[in-house]
Amino acid sequence: MAKEILLNAFDMNSVGHINHGLWTHPRDQSSQFDSLGYWTNLAQTLEKGLFDGLFIADIVGVYDVYQGNLDVTLKESVQLPSHDPTTLVSAMAAVTTHLGFGITVNLSYEHPYTLARRFASLDHLSQGRVGWNIVTGYLDSAERLFGRDALAEHDLRYEQADEFLSLCYKYWQHSWEDHAVLKDKTARVFADPNKVHAIQHHGRFFHSEGVFQVAPSPQRTPVLFQAGASPAGTQFATTHAECIFIGGDQIDKIKNNVMRIRQAAQQQGRDEQEIKIFVGITVVTDETELQAHEKLNEYKHYASPEAGLAHYSSSVGIDLSQYGEHDTIQYQKTNSIVSINEKFKEQAITPHHLKQQHELGGRYPLFVGSGAHVAEQLIHLFDATGIDGFNLTRTVSPESHEDFIRWVIPELQQRGRYKTQYQDGTLRHKLFQQGNHLPADHPAMKPTFAQKTNEY
Repeated sequence: MAKEILLNAFDMNSVGHINHGLWTHPRDQSSQFDSLGYWTNLAQTLEKGLFDGLFIADIVGVYDVYQGNLDVTLKESVQLPSHDPTTLVSAMAAVTTHLGFGITVNLSYEHPYTLARRFASLDHLSQGRVGWNIVTGYLDSAERLFGRDALAEHDLRYEQADEFLSLCYKYWQHSWEDHAVLKDKTARVFADPNKVHAIQHHGRFFHSEGVFQVAPSPQRTPVLFQAGASPAGTQFATTHAECIFIGGDQIDKIKNNVMRIRQAAQQQGRDEQEIKIFVGITVVTDETELQAHEKLNEYKHYASPEAGLAHYSSSVGIDLSQYGEHDTIQYQKTNSIVSINEKFKEQAITPHHLKQQHELGGRYPLFVGSGAHVAEQLIHLFDATGIDGFNLTRTVSPESHEDFIRWVIPELQQRGRYKTQYQDGTLRHKLFQQGNHLPADHPAMKPTFAQKTNEY
């Protein structure tokens, strides 16, 4: 039986997300992102299309590297303004039953306790449909907002992240035992004191003592997403993550990246199949090839490749406006996204090349055609690389998701490559079919219980 494709919609609580400039299209509704109805309608649409989840991006800070200012960022709404993604989830969960939610939160500006409490609360309210996309940040503008001069060194951020996760695991997994909550009205015992324990943590970056405030949620630990591709990022991701988000536009490179991740997971003592790998994509589709390409040409009139370049500048920490249209961009070591920046070492890339890649204002691979043609392209990429699914970016909202559901999903289903109904259970169980909780070999499950002292 052929492996089924997993699918997330990829979005952000903002006007412009990945494909920039398309907010100006007459049919685009993304400028209504500050309305709750915009998001509840999207959640219901995605659930009708049997999407596994809505993966919600976020940044702390602004894109101010290009031209040394915010002019293009503000004019084209390049993820500015953007709002807190966690505020959306309760409302979207209330109008859906199965759709999962992968929420990006930057741990560099959080304390483990408050973050763990927020996610555990959302996991309760969504009945186990929450995931956390773990990021460490890459914008100096965010550091200045918090009164700091610049980002901490790249690998040091991952050392801090590792300890951050270790402390979160203590809260989620080890403060409350299973069956600690009794809700026994007759005996007047809501929770058994013998099954609730204070944790103790004294590390390099964090200190914490006490009982976690939230009783175990359906998943205990949210599904863990990560996108680290540098050596330090890959080690962190293959230690902790259950789902890894990668980029790539060439089959061989994606395949090699998948193999590298799975080998690294094995070296961490994990089953490589415990990690689901997603690739970001953009799709423009319609009933026929001709209509799809006409739609793409229409979209191009509204897209802003320069806004894509402004986004890219902050991603790599280099002001690309300093280069002429056909000048080769020189590699510079920065503290920003290493996997993107490394391309300047490997290839002769000019701003002209990048603008061509960003014809819709975004850098993810673009698939254009009828539903049948797009389905065949996606199946080919899926089978040739060994990935597990896709994160689908929006173009014109909500049209692009509706088009994908109308034209592509039925073709994938007809080929036996996409589900025809949801399974019951939590997000983790839907993704892995192994129950609600983390597997026994995950680092969160390491025994730290000390019965005699009632502490962890």
